[in-house]
Amino acid sequence: MANRHTFPPSVVCHNAQSERRIAALTLNATTIAVRTTLMTGLVLGSIGFTLPAAYAQSTASTSSTARSYNIQAGPLDRVLNSFAAVTGVEFSADASLLQGRSSRGLSGIFTVEQGFAELLRGHDLNASRQSNGSYTLVKPNEPRQSPSGEATLAPVKVTGTTLSPTDLPASFAGGQVARGAKLGVLGNVDVMDAPFNVTAYTAQTIADQQSATVGEVLRNDPSVRFTTSDGHNAENITIRGFEVNSSELAFNGMYGMLPGAHVPTEFIERVEVFKGPAAMLSGISPSGAVGGVVNLVTKRAPDQDLTRTTSSYTSASHLSQAVDIGRRFGSEKRLGVRFNGSLGYGETGLEDQKKRDNFFSLGVDYRGDRWKMEFDTYSAHQNQYNGSPLMIGFSKLGRVLDAPDPDKNALRGTFARQRTDGAMLRGELELTRQLSAYAAVGTANYNYDGFLNGTRVVVANASGDATGQTYNQGGYTRGTSAETGLRANLATGSIAHQLVASFSSHKTTTGIAPVTTSASYTTNIYDPLESPTIAGAHGTVARSADNHNTSVALADTLSLFEDTTLLTLGARSQHVRQKMASPKAYDETAVTPMLGLVVKPWGSDVSLYGNYIEGLSSGITVGVGYANQGDTLAPYKTRQKEIGVKWESGSYINTLSLFSILKPSAIDVGSGASKTLAQDGEQENQGIEWSIAGQLNRQVRVLGGVAYTVGEQVRASSAANDGKKAPGIPAWTANLGSEWDLPWVQGLSFNGRVTYTGEQYLDAANTLELPSWTRWDAGANYRFSAGGRPVVLRMAVENLTDTHYWSGRFGDGMATLGAPRTYKLSATVDF
Repeated sequence: MANRHTFPPSVVCHNAQSERRIAALTLNATTIAVRTTLMTGLVLGSIGFTLPAAYAQSTASTSSTARSYNIQAGPLDRVLNSFAAVTGVEFSADASLLQGRSSRGLSGIFTVEQGFAELLRGHDLNASRQSNGSYTLVKPNEPRQSPSGEATLAPVKVTGTTLSPTDLPASFAGGQVARGAKLGVLGNVDVMDAPFNVTAYTAQTIADQQSATVGEVLRNDPSVRFTTSDGHNAENITIRGFEVNSSELAFNGMYGMLPGAHVPTEFIERVEVFKGPAAMLSGISPSGAVGGVVNLVTKRAPDQDLTRTTSSYTSASHLSQAVDIGRRFGSEKRLGVRFNGSLGYGETGLEDQKKRDNFFSLGVDYRGDRWKMEFDTYSAHQNQYNGSPLMIGFSKLGRVLDAPDPDKNALRGTFARQRTDGAMLRGELELTRQLSAYAAVGTANYNYDGFLNGTRVVVANASGDATGQTYNQGGYTRGTSAETGLRANLATGSIAHQLVASFSSHKTTTGIAPVTTSASYTTNIYDPLESPTIAGAHGTVARSADNHNTSVALADTLSLFEDTTLLTLGARSQHVRQKMASPKAYDETAVTPMLGLVVKPWGSDVSLYGNYIEGLSSGITVGVGYANQGDTLAPYKTRQKEIGVKWESGSYINTLSLFSILKPSAIDVGSGASKTLAQDGEQENQGIEWSIAGQLNRQVRVLGGVAYTVGEQVRASSAANDGKKAPGIPAWTANLGSEWDLPWVQGLSFNGRVTYTGEQYLDAANTLELPSWTRWDAGANYRFSAGGRPVVLRMAVENLTDTHYWSGRFGDGMATLGAPRTYKLSATVDF
């Protein structure tokens, strides 16, 4: 009898790894469970999760409800697998009917039956809906027997498919996250096969949440928090308590290629978040961030013609218009072109401030028989006029005051202009069935001018009186990145190997103008001065840094014990050069290893994993006030140990991680005129994370999780701070969002999200504490057809209760403000 496959609501990929114990953390599991349960109940309860069973079990409405899909082309069995996972339906098929067939994927708004019909077009196959709501693959006019005696298909659960390092992973059930993500030189890896905590947010999530920037997408992650105020010129974040600069995002796996300001989402297919140091996987980041990596994957043209426009409104009166056009050419549709463009202008939530945003991108790809090429180029302009959100210091007062109204504009007259132009070319060639080669090169040019960082005041008394200065600056950053490598698949006896060898290069040239500082002025954070003192023109931009990092990486993923164990071993040798370092040129080399392990002792639905991995940061340049001013310290390594478990239950996936990260820092040595800065202190962050994504039932989807993190200063810069908590790290953070499809109104769904951030310290001495805060967001989406064209209307209210709160900490102890209540409306039409 021919083999038969059943595609369940969730897709489970096999490959596996063997277990290694790494020291775990002892945390209060009862407290975690109580807080998680309370927050889950609040969110799901607020949108009607406790519906009558008749509605919760309704399957007819699901099959007839039109939804947006974006499923990549590939082998027919894999594409059908992805579609079944996203829709949450059972699907069975005779394996012989799928062999050797490929699919163009699916992009657009379809019901379940329309989606199956589109995917099977041209294959002389149909998906027949059964009485229990499942679907069966049949040939037209194929005799199918009834339960009384006719022949029926015997479903057998699929055990998975191997994910290609270069294939875009399919979406998981619910469509909010993907089944896998790019792990640097290892390429795309299925979540259940990855020995790390990784989440990939999809284009569907970006669109349904109306996320205009990458920073807004990251608000879904409980391990990510922001260090800049909402609406600021840049979106800096922390991952697992360690800072990640907005310029350190990766672009299709390479650093230094993205806009220096906000990164728009119009051309983004995936936002992938890797938690922990990743020097071995991705190389050293431009500023040496070690908390994690955020990688952005660009859109490609779907096989179906796409012409989509989106009109958006954001309060106070910011309007934008975006267009997304995709076409494939040729009889086999090998050449694809994807264009995205947007124009936005108007007032923001900050009183009297205006922003103008212009963006366009072009993505071209060609799919050859054994090779493919991809080219991306973009231009991003962001101009901000008459104001900026405040950052506020409390070091003089000695305590933190209540947060002011974030609508209030305390920096009228300031402006900021930023522009980035970038391009990247990537190619892959299959040399043999076991060996392939890849190469990529890219460049980006970022220019800025205005009041980007001088957005701070220091409070002097309990009434909120404060002193401030404004800072006018200008400069540029020019980056060039390249990488090349070989991938090989081979076997030694019963052990399969996935080998990769890679060489990478990243060069950065920076120019900075002398900053012009205004005279001090007095204002009030609750009643800001109408006209603060504005600094004059900055000086002439001159080159200030010339850095070049190169590296060689080797890695091997071994598949053992009939694919129940995966062991990944790797190391990267990194060469760090800073030609303009003072007082002498800086040239250092460091090796960063990695060990990863995944074991599946009870089948493919559960993965136990562990890792040891190191990060690498460029040496600190010593500032004023030290005898060794101008020196650049040696590169330093950050070390992570992590264990965890991932499990799939029905059509949702969970990840539970315990981690410990130890990062070196600098301390003062000596005193007076002989005081020097030396690399000798450390910060240790330990924590536990739980995340969830998927469908709880056919109407309800969830996305979010909870994190508990403790950061401790070890051998701190000041001996009095030894053992105290590291500033800017809230102990508890949680994000939990949910979507609910109304069973009785086709195409209408409601969504909600609650975000909680616990108390955190502003200063290393632990004398200034920001209070905890909770923010509620709510919205609705409505999909329908007008004149035969798919239409999606979206509405959202962020910070529903208009809470005034300190969102986090920036730099040297400045408190940052959360956004006010914000309204978002959009209309998307496919032509």
